[in-house]
Amino acid sequence: MGKGEKKVAIVGAGQCKFGRRMDASYRELAYEATHKAFEDSGLTPKDVQYSVIGVAGAEFFNGQLAPAAAAADYCGLNPQGSMRVEAACATGSAAIRVAYGTILSGLADIIMVLGFEKMNEVPTARAVEALGRGGDAQWEFNWWGTTFPAFYALMATRHMHDFGTTEEQLAKVAVKSHKYGALNPYAHMQKAITLEEAMKSRVIASPLKLYDCSLITDGAAAVIMASASIAKKICDTPVWITGLGCASEGEYFAAKPSYVGLNSAVEAGRQAFKMAKIELKDVNVADVHDCFTIAEIMALEDLGFVKKGDGGKFVEEGQTYVGGKIPTNVDGGLKAKGHPIGATGVSMAAEITKQLRGEADEGRQVSKAEYGLTHNVGATGQYAYVHIYTR
Repeated sequence: MGKGEKKVAIVGAGQCKFGRRMDASYRELAYEATHKAFEDSGLTPKDVQYSVIGVAGAEFFNGQLAPAAAAADYCGLNPQGSMRVEAACATGSAAIRVAYGTILSGLADIIMVLGFEKMNEVPTARAVEALGRGGDAQWEFNWWGTTFPAFYALMATRHMHDFGTTEEQLAKVAVKSHKYGALNPYAHMQKAITLEEAMKSRVIASPLKLYDCSLITDGAAAVIMASASIAKKICDTPVWITGLGCASEGEYFAAKPSYVGLNSAVEAGRQAFKMAKIELKDVNVADVHDCFTIAEIMALEDLGFVKKGDGGKFVEEGQTYVGGKIPTNVDGGLKAKGHPIGATGVSMAAEITKQLRGEADEGRQVSKAEYGLTHNVGATGQYAYVHIYTR
């Protein structure tokens, strides 16, 4: 599928308020997101022919087997059929890819894609442990107790060693993320911070500090996808998916060929741009996987927006703000919007949909955005998905 060959579109998008949602169950979070997507599209549950539901850790966080089935029932999506998708922190983007393929196969014309996670049902230490098991549980977690702050701290340290990246540059990623999170009513952390606050925050895994790390978040997001023949009948502003890339790399962190980037993200980006038949300069807004501030810097480099090693300087120059060369995570990103792992990739798609329609909040809208990109990583690159969207 090339530029101009638009076959699958997003016709509705919504998400619930992200945060420490002790006021709602995971089912209720899922309902909030799907309800907003239905309102946005003008459709009803009866119009949906199939549902693809992304949830990564409900067995651990909520004690619920078959969580996708429980959510589908609560959201009124029965009896049309549903399936669960899991790809660690890239679960939501994997669900979108499955829905895309299902529509092109002809099995369905309208699909609900829902992603959710209710992570605060267990203490923070247990949540960090659960996420740590997303790495190599046999050889790394059980032997060394490695968690994701530690993995990304190792990558940050290597990036600093090789390229001179500084802790202040990392902190400036956080300052930007919090600026836009404060403008996003759905964000977990609606609080602007200063560079001094970021630099003085407590160390989590050196050199990563508190404000370098994403949050343990409860949340859900939903998009409704449709075939071309149906999409134009549903709305005047469909957002077309024109490029998809997917790649993977090994589980064992110690065996990675590089600690300053993710080969899987490089390959997924290459595939997406080739399929969309556009160039980097055509992208107007990006949502990238910033589970830690170093991850945003590496993502910009892996995707090719900046040369390897220059990501820190690029951030320091303010090029990732609205008005910069590539506005990045102007919804607050995982860092401030939050990272409910099953919902993250779907929330990225919902954000890009709003941006391309010109419907983002004041102060966050990228002017006349035509192409948007999402970059979603599972674990430390074991899964990587890059999607390109256009109006």
